[in-house]
Amino acid sequence: MAVIRVLGHKTRMCDGLTRRDLMQVGALSLFSGMGLPRLLQARDTAALPTGGPAKSVILFNLLGGPSHQDMFDLKPQAPREIRGEFDPIATSVPGLDICEHLPDVAKWMHRSTLIRTITHSYNSHDPLAIMTGFTGGNPQLQAQPTDPPDIGAICSYLGLAPPDRPASVCMPCYPGSGESYRRGGPYGGFLGRQHDPLFSVCDPTFEREPKTKYYDPVMPLGEPVMRALDAVPQMSVHRLDRRRSVLEQLDRQFEDAHRSGSLDSLDRFQQRAFSLLTSSRTREAFDLSLESDATRDRYGRNLFGASLLVSRRLVESGVPFISVHQEIFRHYGHAYDMHQNNFGMLKDMNLPLLNEVFPALIQDLEDRGLLETTLVIVMGEMGRSPKVNSRAGRDHWPQCGFSLMTGGGVKAGHVHGTTDKQAAYPEQDPVPVADFVATVYRLLGIDPHMTVPDRLGRPVPIAHGGDPVLDVIA
Repeated sequence: MAVIRVLGHKTRMCDGLTRRDLMQVGALSLFSGMGLPRLLQARDTAALPTGGPAKSVILFNLLGGPSHQDMFDLKPQAPREIRGEFDPIATSVPGLDICEHLPDVAKWMHRSTLIRTITHSYNSHDPLAIMTGFTGGNPQLQAQPTDPPDIGAICSYLGLAPPDRPASVCMPCYPGSGESYRRGGPYGGFLGRQHDPLFSVCDPTFEREPKTKYYDPVMPLGEPVMRALDAVPQMSVHRLDRRRSVLEQLDRQFEDAHRSGSLDSLDRFQQRAFSLLTSSRTREAFDLSLESDATRDRYGRNLFGASLLVSRRLVESGVPFISVHQEIFRHYGHAYDMHQNNFGMLKDMNLPLLNEVFPALIQDLEDRGLLETTLVIVMGEMGRSPKVNSRAGRDHWPQCGFSLMTGGGVKAGHVHGTTDKQAAYPEQDPVPVADFVATVYRLLGIDPHMTVPDRLGRPVPIAHGGDPVLDVIA
């Protein structure tokens, strides 16, 4: 019987391979049922993708609900309590203005489609609605096994990833991690946990202590890491020089195990799972020591810049769906949930961060010839209320929000939809979240009207009745 030794620790490979064993050698809470014979197996009747312009999707979720009227849909003629404190500036698209605090984003609008009329009724910070198109259920409930699968889970179900790479990755941690709460959205749902994304973990440090809780955001520093590497003794996010030796040791040991025939008893789906969990291609995507200092600096030396840089590396390795969530770390700030200090939170952290990481990612993808096949999405789970409240904040407003879509087959320099004078409601061309998700599926070459079986075997359309918004597709 072959033995795998990871930094001196022995783990025997046999028919009794356990979930704990896999967690020790390469897992990220990716699969929970390694003994299930149908692990990673898609239904034979699934409709195979026909091929779309987007080979990968990167979703940057501005968790909390970004205020669209202060970012991409300013209303300078509205009363002050509506228009807020920021002025519009011109962009690279004639006639299109955005917030003055996004000057570098403004330079890339000629490569993007801006949807100003995303709308739904799901009043929750869970990204479930924008990742699935589903707006039923009970908002504010933790992720449930009966939830519908997200886009990444459908990519997994259809087997879109290379055999030794995940179909979906979620960074820097699961949404809600900063609050010890698993928000709905990036999961396999009723398709099973084998279609959950590969979750990274993080242990950020912060630039300073906040002056007040929640509404004085502080930049988190650090990187997303794979749980197995982070669990290795004396391994931390700051000891990148040791990662390469760990990867080499793992590769040698797994190669020995394969040559020994110890994996022959595993069925082909189990073998694929084992290959995925131990793939050096996935581990190396998280190794930012392989990037130049100049590249690191362009993305920013912070947790979210690092996560988007890893995203580009995952695109290069063939991962179809990557989501990065600007996580809420309660004591250190509420990200975009700006019930108070809306303009200070935007001006002092959120907008400078977006103005740094978005252009860095788009330029990087373009320089590498990847932008035409990579769809980059920037949005939140909702917008904010038209009227500024008594605490200089804006409140929840799912009735209207934005999505900035770049590359991957969308029209360049295009604006879709208009809102009323207060940016409260769509006035022309509303885009329900089901239609938005259907559009992403269409760009991936997946039929948005395809169905998958729920836990009772009933067919459920993957975009929940949504139709692609053809006006935004090139």
